[in-house]
Amino acid sequence: MGELFQDSEFTDACQELDEPQVEEWEYFTESHGLKIYRQLNKTSGLYQYKVYGTMTEIDAEICSKVYMDLDYRKTWDSYVHELYEKEVSGKKFIYWDVKFPKPMSYRDYVYKRELRTFERNGRKVFVILAQSVQDKENFPEKWMTIRVEDYHQTVTITDDPSGGVQVFMRYYDDPKGMIPAWLVNWASKTAVPAFLDQMKTSCQNYEKYLNTVHFISERLLNVTNS
Repeated sequence: MGELFQDSEFTDACQELDEPQVEEWEYFTESHGLKIYRQLNKTSGLYQYKVYGTMTEIDAEICSKVYMDLDYRKTWDSYVHELYEKEVSGKKFIYWDVKFPKPMSYRDYVYKRELRTFERNGRKVFVILAQSVQDKENFPEKWMTIRVEDYHQTVTITDDPSGGVQVFMRYYDDPKGMIPAWLVNWASKTAVPAFLDQMKTSCQNYEKYLNTVHFISERLLNVTNS
């Protein structure tokens, strides 16, 4: 599969894990041991966010697998309406249809995503980049669903020597439509840490999920061969 992002983007994400770049960012809040900074996008009136901190009781490699496992996400993310991966011209892209709370319309995303693993200071570092793409030909727009065209996310994780996982995340999302900017910004204050909390719980339950999938696959195979 062709590479979707530049090498420098991964290098920068790795470096920021240990050397936060927040000179032009406003300290926003702290939640669950995670410090959150924000920066205003003057065009949209929305903020983009940076998150730094440590999540306890999970493993970095498992966390990276959970983030990349779309089938598993369908089991724990109640906002997923439709989610799948599709190959276009030798590259894989994600389609994600999100159930926004009523009375708001659903939003859908088409984005590229790539995971790379690095070695830094004797530790494995997992970097996942995601960014929206424009492809209405292969991913047609749906009636009553708003296509999000400006979304990007960076997730960088590594095992912390004292236990748990060291995290850096950068996030921006413009949901468009008639949602006031103040409401989007207010919701984001809880949405980012809430997502990380969901990820933590999902990581802790991942082995159980894999065992269940394996058991069901074995049963189906036995039925097919009987």
